[in-house]
Amino acid sequence: MFRSSRSLLSKATPLRRLYSTPANFVKIVEVGPRDGLQNEKKLIPTPVKIELIERLANAGLPVVEATSFVSPKWVPQMGDNKEVFTAIQKKSGVSYPVLTPNIRGVEGALAAGAEEVAMFTAVTESFNRKNTNCSTEEAVERMEAVTKAALDKGLRVRGYVSCVLGCPYEGVVSPIAVAQMAKKMYDAGCYEISLGDTIGVGTAGSMARMLDEVLKVVPAEALAVHCHDTYGQALANILKAMEYGIRVVDSSVAGLGGCPYAPGAKGNVATEDVVYMLHGMGFETKVNLDSLVETGRWISEQLGRETNSRAGAALMTVKARRQAKL
Repeated sequence: MFRSSRSLLSKATPLRRLYSTPANFVKIVEVGPRDGLQNEKKLIPTPVKIELIERLANAGLPVVEATSFVSPKWVPQMGDNKEVFTAIQKKSGVSYPVLTPNIRGVEGALAAGAEEVAMFTAVTESFNRKNTNCSTEEAVERMEAVTKAALDKGLRVRGYVSCVLGCPYEGVVSPIAVAQMAKKMYDAGCYEISLGDTIGVGTAGSMARMLDEVLKVVPAEALAVHCHDTYGQALANILKAMEYGIRVVDSSVAGLGGCPYAPGAKGNVATEDVVYMLHGMGFETKVNLDSLVETGRWISEQLGRETNSRAGAALMTVKARRQAKL
């Protein structure tokens, strides 16, 4: 039997009293249009990307990561970044951050009218060299320079730390090393740091051990979690993070996305699954689940595949059966 969210959280690890949102509200950062689509081999038409972003915003998502200002040589799928970002009918109260891995990306985002950017670095040396062709030390220096350039232009900056619960090349990752990297991002000026289980190997136990260290140096209200569901552990890991006071969760509609530099990474946790769980626990998200599920169905249809969301698939089946009885 499920316990209430209050009893579940109160009997676990003692809660931190500072949250990035009210304690009963969880902010969902929708990463589908960027992280979810960036590795699709077939180029997706620009109008489809624009409609996806607008559908997600209209479904109540407060943050929709729109695109990435990166060289199309490295990420061809994001080659229409300016066209996408400038064409979106932006909704009041919704944030539309974009990924900017370098200063040139910041300049492009600023020219397109972005108000918030995001950047990333990994904890491990091997992943940084495979992903960005530089050492961890160089990656940190780049992150600090890009963050400063963005802040100097009046942009809000969000940071991503990759491989916080495991690396495809080095295996187990030290929680202390994760904490050190998160603190560097926080000290550089990132208002929020997203802790990414890039290959989805984490468990509730390793999530707890990692947060034990990170929360010593970065407050809960400045943290988010970004979980992949490779081993089916994403929801459990998110729930564990919530026990530690984390109230910001990254997710991707229909479970889109993965990591080309992380062998075995199946994809981000589905937004539909996260919202279904949170609403069932009594948390608020401002997301209309029916609209979200329909958006997941629509984008999956556009990509020619079934949704990766279990909750989405189940709710669509229930809806179809009800309609068949009419």
